[in-house]
Amino acid sequence: MLLSFEELCRKEVIDIATGERLGFIDDIKVDIESGNVESLVIYGCVRLFGLFGRENDTVISCKDIKVVGEDVVLVQRDNSAERAQSTKYQKNSFLSLLK
Repeated sequence: MLLSFEELCRKEVIDIATGERLGFIDDIKVDIESGNVESLVIYGCVRLFGLFGRENDTVISCKDIKVVGEDVVLVQRDNSAERAQSTKYQKNSFLSLLK
């Protein structure tokens, strides 16, 4: 199944183990040398209109994806993994601009 990035971003991600709605796909991590998608990224919620930055992003490895449906992506995350991993991208929040 081939999907464009735009089509992928319209799909909601749900953890089948807990039934938790994780959110919509915001970004992907790609291995440039092989051209393979490594993981999906769901950005964390903004705190107080973005003045206090964001919560940690949720990073879902491609090995955790079980089903890609028409409207949703079903994943089963490893229980030992952290629920939300911080990405290496620096968030531009109002407070970080003052530093």
